[in-house]
Amino acid sequence: MDGFGLGNSRMSNTARRRFTLFFDLDGTLSDPSEGITRSVQYALERLGRPYPPKSELTRFIGPPLRWTFPKLLGTEDRDLIETAIDYYRQRYENTGLFENEVYPGIPELLRQLRDDGYPLYVVTSKPKVYADRIIRHFGFEHFFIEVYGPDLDGRFDEKVELVGFVLQQRSLDAKSTVMIGDRARDIESGRAHGTRTIGVTYGFGTPEEIAAAAPDHICHNPYEIYPAVQRIHG
Repeated sequence: MDGFGLGNSRMSNTARRRFTLFFDLDGTLSDPSEGITRSVQYALERLGRPYPPKSELTRFIGPPLRWTFPKLLGTEDRDLIETAIDYYRQRYENTGLFENEVYPGIPELLRQLRDDGYPLYVVTSKPKVYADRIIRHFGFEHFFIEVYGPDLDGRFDEKVELVGFVLQQRSLDAKSTVMIGDRARDIESGRAHGTRTIGVTYGFGTPEEIAAAAPDHICHNPYEIYPAVQRIHG
C-alpha cells in the first residue's frame, strides 16, 4: 500500500470511469501565493495606494479579482477596479504566473487517478487563459481532459455558474461528479448543482471555513484525497 491507500481499493475500473472529478487550481493543486500577492501589491502601488503584507493578502486568494479589489480599495468604482485588474495582469501574466509551486503529492495523485480511469477536469476561478498556461507549465496537461475557468471579461467569475456550465457542456451526471477545492465557494458551487464535494484544508480556506461549508469529506493533505474519492464512490 502506498501513500494514497491503494491497497484498500475494491472498485472495478468500469466503476471508476463513471465518476468525474473537478479540481480547483489555486490552493488545491498548487500554491500560487507568491505570484498573486506580489501582483496585487504591484497593482495597489501603481494606484498610489498602500498595500498589505503577503500574510494579510493570502485570504483573498481564490475569489475573482472583481471581488477582491473592491474590498482592498474600499470602492465599487468600476473604472478604478478595472484599472487595478489591468495593473495586476501586467505583472501576473509574465512573472507572477510562474511564482507558483505544486503541493507535494499532487503529481502522484493525478497520475494514479488518471491511470485508474477517473475523468479529470480543472474547474477554477482563475481565468482560463492563465490556468491553461499554469497546467502546461507544470506538465499536467496529460492528466486533464479540459481546463475550465472564467473569461478575462468576467464571464463565469461566479463559480456556481462555471460548474453548471461544465456539467451541461460535458453532459455529466452531477451525482457522479465530485468538486474538490480549498474554499467554501468551491463546496457551495458543487453542492448547488448536486455534486459530491471534498474540501481541502492545506490551501487558503481556513479549517473553520471548510468545516462550515460541510463537504462530504475533508482532506488535510493531498494524500488523503484518493481514499476520500473511494469512500464517496462507496
